[in-house]
Amino acid sequence: MPHHGHDDGCNCGECEEVITLIDDNGEEKDFTVIDIIELDGSEYAILLPVDEEESDEAIILKFAQDEEGNEILVDIEDDEEWEKVADTWEEMMAREDS
Repeated sequence: MPHHGHDDGCNCGECEEVITLIDDNGEEKDFTVIDIIELDGSEYAILLPVDEEESDEAIILKFAQDEEGNEILVDIEDDEEWEKVADTWEEMMAREDS
């Protein structure tokens, strides 16, 4: 898809960013950032594995900062928080489909 002059914060649905994360086994995995949502003052990334053989299920990670102030993505430890984010994203998708 050609670049169309939107900035990195573009939410037009035409810009897809691929990021590489390292799993618990030290293996690199590529994910497509399909959405970034803000909820209760925190931001969350909705990711899909690029290699569709692995899974077609979205992964939700939370934006945080490491000790040096760099932005990182971390697992959501709290089940209630994860459910809230997942429900919010599902509602957003349902509104877009209607």
